[in-house]
Amino acid sequence: MNRLEGKIAIVTGSSSGIGEATAKLFAKEGATVVLVARRGNRLKKVKADIEAVGGRADYLVADLSTRAGCEAAVEFAVATHGRVDILVNNAGIPDKHMPTTRTSDELWDQVIAVDLTGVFYLCRAALKHMEVQSSGSIVNISSIGARGLAGASYSSAKAGLLSLTRNIAIQFAGKGIRCNATLPGPTPTELNTPEALATFDKEMPGITARHFDLSVPEANTEDQAAAILFFASDESKAVTGQCLTVDNGATL
Repeated sequence: MNRLEGKIAIVTGSSSGIGEATAKLFAKEGATVVLVARRGNRLKKVKADIEAVGGRADYLVADLSTRAGCEAAVEFAVATHGRVDILVNNAGIPDKHMPTTRTSDELWDQVIAVDLTGVFYLCRAALKHMEVQSSGSIVNISSIGARGLAGASYSSAKAGLLSLTRNIAIQFAGKGIRCNATLPGPTPTELNTPEALATFDKEMPGITARHFDLSVPEANTEDQAAAILFFASDESKAVTGQCLTVDNGATL
């Protein structure tokens, strides 16, 4: 308990799934959580859930595919709470496992904008404040898809996050600012319900499934949040530039 006491944490994509679980865990651990996503009604509910058990949270509706939206999220946290100690870049969209030959220009641009470029904008904006503080922890949520186990655009974006993570870690090594990444495996969220999966490419999921063990139980959102908490907290104060797979060993 209280592993994040007094910290101000931005959690993007916190209206559901891994982001929601992370925000609630952070609040339980003492952080003031700034919730950021597109669905205001869902953010309002998550905020109410956190406050109902004594936690602290604010929320901002923002389009994180744009530089303006990303910068607004960071500035909102700083204007409201005076600083930003933790940034969790969880917001992302799927590409429905579309392979290279069936990925449209429009889909490619959309996925890269949210899943990679938006994260870059958020990191850049937060680092300006973290540099002044000489402290901060960034946790980027990549995916096992970074190994090619998804569609072309999603795999590319999530692989790019790993290099961005290391680049930031190298730049700020020993300066009080850390950057790490988690790589969730299949996790029950709104993005992979049976209804959502029915809209995916009909061939590529079967191809990628040959390369990991489908008999291994899925990790849940709380498992993912626990790994993110480790990187956000001082328990990992000597850890930076690392990428942690959370998939119960499905892709060993």
